[in-house]
Amino acid sequence: MNILVLGGAGYIGSHTVYALIEAGQNVVIADNLLTGFEQAVHPKAKFYKGDIRDRAFLDALFAKEHIDVVIHFAACSLVGESVTQPLKYYDNNLCGTKVLLEAMVKAGVDKIVFSSTAATYGEPKRVPILEDDPTEPTNPYGETKLSMEKMFKWVGAAHGIRYVSLRYFNACGAHESGEIGEAHNPESHLIPLILQVPNGKREFISIFGDDYPTKDGTCVRDYIHVTDLAQAHILAAQYLMAGGESDIFNLGNGVGFTVKEVVDVARAVTGHPIPARVEPRRAGDPAQLIASSEKAKTVLGWNPQHASLEEIIASAWKWHSTHPNGYGK
Repeated sequence: MNILVLGGAGYIGSHTVYALIEAGQNVVIADNLLTGFEQAVHPKAKFYKGDIRDRAFLDALFAKEHIDVVIHFAACSLVGESVTQPLKYYDNNLCGTKVLLEAMVKAGVDKIVFSSTAATYGEPKRVPILEDDPTEPTNPYGETKLSMEKMFKWVGAAHGIRYVSLRYFNACGAHESGEIGEAHNPESHLIPLILQVPNGKREFISIFGDDYPTKDGTCVRDYIHVTDLAQAHILAAQYLMAGGESDIFNLGNGVGFTVKEVVDVARAVTGHPIPARVEPRRAGDPAQLIASSEKAKTVLGWNPQHASLEEIIASAWKWHSTHPNGYGK
């Protein structure tokens, strides 16, 4: 397969590129490096620096490269920022996807795998969450991702594009080589924030609320190793290449861990006491988010290999302990 990975210099995108190349696929990356890093680009991938909102850039890329499938990670993805800067998210996520689909239709590229999110569901009505549960996002990030899914649906109906949308839960961990990993500025994900404590970047980890209706009062989340996410994108591309119909799949381990459990495992993995401080709840934090991934396992043949929280945090620590400043010096 010849695969175009949009956002292939970002966290999940770069891990997917590594997995694709390890699987013998030909990979082209397009990334504007707004939140991605050139150091995360695999040396065997062909890299184009550009923005998916730039129609001339996309037209030239599709004219030059024969692309079988597009994998789309190119989106802004910070929930808090989306609330304070909604127009940034509508511009980058929705307008960018509109321009991308126009270019795909013109070039005759008719298959796309989309990096979606559990944020499309909003406050869940039940746990575990199923793909046909109500979608009522509680922030502009989730709203724009849901709108992108609907754009694929209607453009697919009009122009024959087939899509797979992968709604995933808490991506975490790092490549087993320790060469690439998670690097956001500002960082908003729990595991890298916890690991900033043993790295000397912060004195303690904040736990937002310990009075939720969970076993220890802290929020429960479904953590999925980034390498397992990468494999799901490859399986989705293969599914489309084999003629599969457009569909939506959850990706998670189906197991929830509380914030306190994650902190405890990080203490064991790093050998650091990692002081924690309980602070007031944050607005909009659901008590628990756990996915049912049975559909992905049945239809795509997906089988997560790195479900252990110890393994997830150990891989993240291998990266963060050797790259305390991310890809910076």
